[in-house]
Amino acid sequence: MTIEVDLNLVDKYSKPGPRYTSYPTAPHFSENVGLADWERIIASNNETAERDLSLYFHIPYCDTLCYFCGCTTVITRNKDKIEEYLGYLFKELDLFKSRIHPGRKVVQQAFGGGTPTYLSPEQIRRLGNKILETFHFDKDAEVACEMDPRGLTKDHIQALKDVGFNRGSVGVQDFDPAVQKAVNRINPQQMIEEIVGWTREIGFQSLNLDLIYGLPLQTRASFEKTLNAVLALNPDRLAVFNYAHVPWMKPHQKLINEADLPTSEEKLQMLKMIIETLTSSGYVYIGMDHFAKVDDELTIAQHEKTLQRNFQGYSTKAGADIYAFGMSSISQLEDIYAQNTKVVPEYYKMVDAGKLPVEKGYLLTEEDKLRRSVIMRMMCDLELDYAKLSKNLQVDFKTHFEKELNNLDEFVADGLMVLDDNKLTVTNKGRLFIRNIAMTFDAYLGQGEGRFSKTI
Repeated sequence: MTIEVDLNLVDKYSKPGPRYTSYPTAPHFSENVGLADWERIIASNNETAERDLSLYFHIPYCDTLCYFCGCTTVITRNKDKIEEYLGYLFKELDLFKSRIHPGRKVVQQAFGGGTPTYLSPEQIRRLGNKILETFHFDKDAEVACEMDPRGLTKDHIQALKDVGFNRGSVGVQDFDPAVQKAVNRINPQQMIEEIVGWTREIGFQSLNLDLIYGLPLQTRASFEKTLNAVLALNPDRLAVFNYAHVPWMKPHQKLINEADLPTSEEKLQMLKMIIETLTSSGYVYIGMDHFAKVDDELTIAQHEKTLQRNFQGYSTKAGADIYAFGMSSISQLEDIYAQNTKVVPEYYKMVDAGKLPVEKGYLLTEEDKLRRSVIMRMMCDLELDYAKLSKNLQVDFKTHFEKELNNLDEFVADGLMVLDDNKLTVTNKGRLFIRNIAMTFDAYLGQGEGRFSKTI
């Protein structure tokens, strides 16, 4: 179903706001919540094997700096540093092993970065086997890896498959050579085509391709060429991100010539073209930056109201606790978020001392949990069923959130949602504005907004 984009509404609602990979969001994490809280809650969380596990491993290393990057990375060509980091991941896993109930099963795992495939195939196999020795995996686990096409070999992909990976996400960004040069990321179209062929030949179940619009020297016409070339590769999912130019937060973005950035109007035209092209080409607009084929698990989960959202984005694995490993990674349980230190030497120091490398976190209040549930159901289901939420949250939803429901009239007037006595439903037109709608239920809005990208 084609979704038409109203650029006047995009302009109206484009303002800083959270992406809601968590609620409350990361700016509210505090060093007042630390290792003692984390240890206490882990112990409680592992009294039984009832809840499933989702694992995340952060591999921060890259050999080249992409000027647009907003991730937590370490740039090095010293392979000894990567080997040393791998050794500390092993140590962190050993520290964790005794704390995890042996009966718990892993239903989801992701490698992110940085560049996880900056590991050699042999290192991938060693890390993968160490994880398999430490945890019990469900036979249908979703196991995904971010892949940088530069330096990627067929053996990298085979190594991932050998240790259980079945999904890949390849960073394309843009096929235009001038754009690639402007952001210091050269990955020609032929390279991507070859990698897509390898993932299918080796037997990956699903392939996602990442694109970024709003990069220097991009135009609507040039990005349309990239998008059409990507569609010819027939990926299962697409993530099309809006480049956020925040050099005050990411100083290396000063290497981008601001005069080369597309105008706001040009970016809006790109966004309109992206959504209308993809939704008329057999992809469902899941929300935010994500598109998936009609028969993809993400689309099915959204239809069946089982879609979830966490620090890895949208997920089909409901009810899993996230345990994260490596520097800067964030774990997420029912009652707490815990983030590892972002400084590699400090990470090593804590692990050497036999401590889990938690630097800060957040303990959720009961009200936080209520609002998290509402925001996540909004982000994933694109609707709020008042009776269902009242039952699940053990509150009278319409009474508890009376103020918020009374603040939705503007969205209704603009055709972004439909309200009745029993339900709030986001329209197809409103999918693009889901962050704005979710912000209505955020009790902390206005705190830390300078750290957020624009909603559209």
